[in-house]
Amino acid sequence: MKMIRKYLALLIMMAAMWPQIGANAKDWPTQSVKIVLPYPPGGASDVTARLLGTKLTEMWGVPIVIENRPGANGIVANELAAKSPADGYTILMANLGPNAVNHAVYRKLPYDSVKDFAPVVLATVVPLVIVTSAESPFKNLKELIASARANGGKVTYGSAGVGASSHMTGELLAEMAHVKFLHVPYKGDAPAIADLIGSQIAFALPTVPAAMPHLKSGRLRPLAVTSRTRLASLPDVPTVEEALQLNGFEALSWGGFMVPTGTPPNIIAKINADLNTVLQASDIKTRLSGLGAEVMGGTPDAFARFLLDEIAKWKKVADVAKIQLERQD
Repeated sequence: MKMIRKYLALLIMMAAMWPQIGANAKDWPTQSVKIVLPYPPGGASDVTARLLGTKLTEMWGVPIVIENRPGANGIVANELAAKSPADGYTILMANLGPNAVNHAVYRKLPYDSVKDFAPVVLATVVPLVIVTSAESPFKNLKELIASARANGGKVTYGSAGVGASSHMTGELLAEMAHVKFLHVPYKGDAPAIADLIGSQIAFALPTVPAAMPHLKSGRLRPLAVTSRTRLASLPDVPTVEEALQLNGFEALSWGGFMVPTGTPPNIIAKINADLNTVLQASDIKTRLSGLGAEVMGGTPDAFARFLLDEIAKWKKVADVAKIQLERQD
């Protein structure tokens, strides 16, 4: 009986709290909002968060604080955000690597992208581009694949690191084209591109924004983009699907927003609605397009389905390629 009375007392106390919780959610935000990023300042995700944050500050009338927490392939930022209060004042900028690929390549993580977070909105997708040196003998993607098939795993490609989107995309290409490549990991796109320009590797798969200056200068030759449709910024470059007749090939880096699980639904709805409004602003779309990003937007449910598909997709790639990482905090 004592346990039952305690349980009833707890229910009564919780019921008494609900009106206050509802009032807080209705008035939200009344203080600064923090957006946690898994990357250092200056990158595409950081620029995107600051662009959107400036607009949200104008809409909400409170400061939007960008908190850069790089480290351990995004684990540091995600663990911090997952353990934050579920009150809407901490928002995670989710990305392909930390929130999809990590679940494919790490045996154990201190966070779960599905269980620990509630999706808010998918903000942008950024295609990668398969590039080779301007001095390379490969004039198109078919020639590169033919060389890989003839040379049994000796054709090299550079990535931004083991488990990076460029690494995983290279493995997806190898799997779907039924060839083997020799992976050469670097610490970021920039050193991989530098070695590619120097013809020390055969090809690389940077994001379009990372590759664009070198494509414009003529030091790199584009072979294909990894999106399902051609890009307005590279209209003459075929998709991988077109170039190789690989039905369904697609690999995109992406960014979106999540909040800790338990955040009140009406706060999630407000953040979603306001971010959708900001994403459709003409100056924001122009700026993000200039960075090589495609503006998305949509519902939390759509982002949830997208995330589950991404986790399953990259888990399959990691399993086939036998990619396994250990945490190095």
